[in-house]
Amino acid sequence: MNQLDRLKQFSTVVADTGDFRQLAQYAPQDATTNPSLVLKAVQSPTYRPLLEQVVAAHAKEATADIADHVLVAFGVEILKIVPGRVSTEVDARLSFDTKGTIARARRLLKGYDDAGIDRSRILVKMASTWEGIQAARQLAEEGVKCNLTLLFSLPQAAACADAQVQLISPFVGRIYDWHKKNAGSGWDEAANAGANDPGVKSVVQIYRYYKQHGIATEVMGASFRNIGQILALAGCDLMTISPNLLAELAASEAPVQQVLDARSALPAPMERLRLDESAFRLALNQDAMATEKLAEGIRQFVIDAIALERMIDEIKAGGR
Repeated sequence: MNQLDRLKQFSTVVADTGDFRQLAQYAPQDATTNPSLVLKAVQSPTYRPLLEQVVAAHAKEATADIADHVLVAFGVEILKIVPGRVSTEVDARLSFDTKGTIARARRLLKGYDDAGIDRSRILVKMASTWEGIQAARQLAEEGVKCNLTLLFSLPQAAACADAQVQLISPFVGRIYDWHKKNAGSGWDEAANAGANDPGVKSVVQIYRYYKQHGIATEVMGASFRNIGQILALAGCDLMTISPNLLAELAASEAPVQQVLDARSALPAPMERLRLDESAFRLALNQDAMATEKLAEGIRQFVIDAIALERMIDEIKAGGR
């Protein structure tokens, strides 16, 4: 077997892409998307016709509504290929608006309902802000499965657990990026690889916390920069991996060893965190990396959401 097949013995492999035509060759269980990935896809001649079809079908609707239809259209196509679930993200401009996030989540779900997709196959994705987590809490009470993204710290993960969300996506690569940049010329790549990678260490901490406390929320490692980060987390519940890294795994026949499992997480008990809003905000504020990367991630997703809407407006104008 190749490394990808071996990894699938320990973790559920998820494809992190909007390029759904690449998916079949890697046979992932699920897929994740975000505004940046969808924007990248629709800029390709391969997917431009899908964008134009969606705009034409909903030309009389507001641009923001059409953008949601585009996200759903990509999700529907992805679900024709993967047997499991797809994550579709709420507009990042609502990251600090609980009610707005809930309303947008319901609108995305209606789009999937209209397409005949069972809601068990949909994860509504939102940022792990306090407001996003509270939106996910209410949606979970309604039976809606959510994926809390842009997650960089244990306090965020603890709050998600208390909200009983379905899944979290702790970001490995962006944590690694921050520490590497912060260290500057003092960064030692070899000393910070594998189990010592700061992004890997963060996910291991969250995984152990969840397993020790019997938390049902799924942990999905995300934002990988290299194969070493992936292999260092083999055994994590799920891992969402970009096509280029899936290709690297598929091309290698090197061994893969399971690193994480629920039993190994039991030693060295960790205190259960119970965070109200003020405690959550203070804990996040005290973590410079998590604060900066969360804000940066939201800003970039907002930029890409606006860029997608401009493309939609240009198509609408051309059709008049």
